[in-house]
Amino acid sequence: MSNRFGGLKELYHRVDDLFQLQFPRALCIEHLEDVLDGSIRVLDVCGTIRDVLSRMREGLQGLESSLRRRTGRESCLEGEIRAYMDTRKEMNKMIRNLKGMDRKCKSVVLDNDSEMVGVVNMLREAEEISLSMFDSLLSFLLLPKLRSKPTGWPIVSKLLHSRRALCDRMEATEAEKLEVELSLLKSSKDIKLEQVQKLLKDLEAFQATIKETEGDLECIFRQLLKTRVSLLNILNH
Repeated sequence: MSNRFGGLKELYHRVDDLFQLQFPRALCIEHLEDVLDGSIRVLDVCGTIRDVLSRMREGLQGLESSLRRRTGRESCLEGEIRAYMDTRKEMNKMIRNLKGMDRKCKSVVLDNDSEMVGVVNMLREAEEISLSMFDSLLSFLLLPKLRSKPTGWPIVSKLLHSRRALCDRMEATEAEKLEVELSLLKSSKDIKLEQVQKLLKDLEAFQATIKETEGDLECIFRQLLKTRVSLLNILNH
């Protein structure tokens, strides 16, 4: 995922290089006002995902603290697990909204040889790629097939089957493994030390992944902000 973010940053760097060209003001107003709206949309999505990831990491830290100090009472974990799952549901909603945005930003590429039209087309493509990247990121962090239903947690036998299936899949993500472990812990009457240690290990790994992703998103956010400022400067001068 970090490699993909690197490619996205490079794309916006190239867009900024094109902004150094001089364009007639009339052409700027005609072509750039619509992509200006797209730039704020991508900024909003990036910032929202960054905030949700921060909340998710805080929830994971709370889970880790509860596990390390638990005294044998299962109820001491229930609130933390539920808060974490609520954050995951919020991210699912964001994915649905992103898919709608992705469809809206698929504009017809302008057929013109002017440099300004080339900049506009690149900006539109950058917006579409950005939303697609954010969609992929959220999908990577979520596990729809193994998510518990609103009415209750899956039965243990179903979870065990899911766990075996995950072991057979090399591409299983940290989010997938963690969700199965959490569901098993919530359903267990007798929580063993090995089970807690395994979950703690998965929690640490997933927190590290989220922290790295937050750093990548922060870099992308700054680049998006720089691009928007460049757009505004072109339109106002």
